[in-house]
Amino acid sequence: MEKLTFYAVSAPEKLDRIGSYLAERLSRDVVRHRSGYVLIAMEALDQLLMACHSQSIKPFVESFLHMVAKLLESGEPKLQVLGTNSFVKFANIEEDTPSYHRRYDFFVSRFSAMCHSCHSDPEIRTEIRIAGIRGIQGVVRKTVNDELRATIWEPQHMDKIVPSLLFNMQKIEEVDSRTGPPPSPSAADKEENPAVLAENCFRELLGRATFGNMNNAVRPVFAHLDHHKLWDPNEFAVHCFKIIMYSIQAQYSHHVIQEILGHLDARKKDSPRVRAGIIQVLLEAVAIAAKGSIGPTVLEVFNTLLKHLRLSVEFEANDLQGGSVGSTNLNSSSKDNDEKIVQNAIIQTIGFFGSNLPDYQRSEIMMFIMGRVPVFGTSTHTLDISQLGDLGTRRIQIMLLRSLLMVTSGYKAKTIVTALPGSFLDPLLSPSLMEDYELRQLVLEVMHNLMDRHDNRAKLRGIRIIPDVADLKIKREKICRQDTSFMKKNGQQLYRHIYLGCKEEDNVQKNYELLYTSLALITIELANEDVVIDLIRLAIALQDSAIINEDNLPMFHRCGIMALVAAYLNFVSQMIAVPAFCQHVSKVIEIRTMEAPYFLPEHIFRDKCMLPKSLEKHDKNLYFLTNKIAESLGGSGYSVERLSVPYVPQVTDEDRLSRRKSIVDTVSIQVDILPNSIPSDDVVSNTEEITFEALKKAIVDTSGTEEQEKEKRRLVIEKFQKAPFEEIAAQCESKANLLHDRLAQILELTIRPPPSPSGTLTITSGHAQYQSIPVYEMKFPDLCVY
Repeated sequence: MEKLTFYAVSAPEKLDRIGSYLAERLSRDVVRHRSGYVLIAMEALDQLLMACHSQSIKPFVESFLHMVAKLLESGEPKLQVLGTNSFVKFANIEEDTPSYHRRYDFFVSRFSAMCHSCHSDPEIRTEIRIAGIRGIQGVVRKTVNDELRATIWEPQHMDKIVPSLLFNMQKIEEVDSRTGPPPSPSAADKEENPAVLAENCFRELLGRATFGNMNNAVRPVFAHLDHHKLWDPNEFAVHCFKIIMYSIQAQYSHHVIQEILGHLDARKKDSPRVRAGIIQVLLEAVAIAAKGSIGPTVLEVFNTLLKHLRLSVEFEANDLQGGSVGSTNLNSSSKDNDEKIVQNAIIQTIGFFGSNLPDYQRSEIMMFIMGRVPVFGTSTHTLDISQLGDLGTRRIQIMLLRSLLMVTSGYKAKTIVTALPGSFLDPLLSPSLMEDYELRQLVLEVMHNLMDRHDNRAKLRGIRIIPDVADLKIKREKICRQDTSFMKKNGQQLYRHIYLGCKEEDNVQKNYELLYTSLALITIELANEDVVIDLIRLAIALQDSAIINEDNLPMFHRCGIMALVAAYLNFVSQMIAVPAFCQHVSKVIEIRTMEAPYFLPEHIFRDKCMLPKSLEKHDKNLYFLTNKIAESLGGSGYSVERLSVPYVPQVTDEDRLSRRKSIVDTVSIQVDILPNSIPSDDVVSNTEEITFEALKKAIVDTSGTEEQEKEKRRLVIEKFQKAPFEEIAAQCESKANLLHDRLAQILELTIRPPPSPSGTLTITSGHAQYQSIPVYEMKFPDLCVY
């Protein structure tokens, strides 16, 4: 060999004849099964190959590769391993010039076949598979370093290489799943373990992938997972895509995500567990990609996931409608549970992806999801719900709000206007989303995520009477101008949502806890003096509604509202630290503890709490009194005039379009009789409602057309004109004498009563005399209706 090597190096033009002669001898020895001579010939070829690197080596390489192919074609495992080892040595040689005619199609096919060896002897089988993997690794290294490296990325090659590597990774993965996680392999183990070797080769292959050939390397992975049904369970699929995401260059990660989304679309009619497995793989890929740049795929990911969420709800609704008795019903129940797995996987993916996005993108995603929540009576949502029905629509509302809840988790906006713009707040607080207690809970939790900018919510968890709020160490900042402007514009909308939410018949304990937290967070994050007064008015209005009970709520709900008001007034009194206010609240709570514990949250929300039969006969000391609150706050510089004006929720146009029973089920004419001074110990609200059952049909929206709306308004006016005045006057007679004084107090006017019931009323002030106002003919001269 020394003489032969010296001769070949000295006369490189002779390499071609040397290679041809050795190839001829080796071919003959292989056919005659002379293994010893084969080993000698291959050793000679290897040494010559390693020693001679001149340009004349090209013809010699052809002879060498021809002999390697002969060895790989033989049925002898030892010869196959020998040929593979020689090829790997050749693959590690860096050639000076590229070869434009050399192709490795045969080697790709043969090495891939060796990776799937099924030899009866386990040791020989493992040896052949390792040789096949090392051969593939050699092909990859040789072609990637070659000028013509693009040939290896062609689909016909990738469709052989990638499944061969995954096959070996999968076999060991199954063993490892039974024996627990394996210890980190040593260098020797890596050479003897097909799975470790295959994984390293797979990582190396993906690491060399570029923009143009990335998809060709990823698509065979889907085919392999589909063929071997590895989406359910999907541990191996998750393992594969973790390898892919960590091996490829970061800027190409969106290609993989797009491929997963495309495969999810292609398998949208498969079983729920298969879809759930693909979505979980997407979650893992997104979790890795979200740490870097994922480019334009953000909206595509959410759009595809929301589309599949709608499909899952549609499949679930169809199963529920098509379910019958017997075994079919059991199958439907199983499918229903599987669809819930899909939905939960989608929500987790949306939430995890959204929570890892920067704030500006997260705001867009929040609007994107909210724009797809179906709201009854509007067409702003862009999600097709025509096939879902009422049950499916409610289900999709819950799913989308859960997704929104996860996206908003941890979101910290500098101003509340950024977190809750009008285009987001209006659909979020839509009356349509108050039809179900679970929807209301999700809406409130989303609001909490966006309002709680100082992480105080955990300290407020659970509705209770807090002995000392200072112990909670609540973090807060001075209210900024933008937040003040937000409350002036949207405060009434928030109060209305809380007020109506408290009066829903299907409320459970969690609803009251979330409503209490909402009031507390508004107090901490958004409350100046005016907002505090409005919140106290709201709390008193809730107390009065529980006492009067115009909505015919069950006793548990009435006591729940009373407990909510007690917990909140206890909180707000300590937050604003007005001693007289704190003293009044503490006194009422103390009396309730002794005489009416069912008015406190610690008791009413406890199992087997004794409920009263009625609230009308209770002592006034059990209630929070407006006049005493006003006295205490007025002494501390608060402007308390508005406390005497009872809170009345605004009625919006959307209420008439909503299907839920609300304050527009009947027409209530609320006549606010404003007293001259704050009444002493008056518990009942100063607002009295006069209800005309005959006016129901006048405002219930049956068709929503403009002509019908005009007709309804005409009927309302006509009814008011023709209704017997005694019905209205009977309700107002007791407080009619307060009307003149109160108007004079507010407007600073002097009112001269008319000389007769059919005369005119003259109103004058110190600056001008106003036009005389006619008084309608009536039987009660002292009552003036303006």
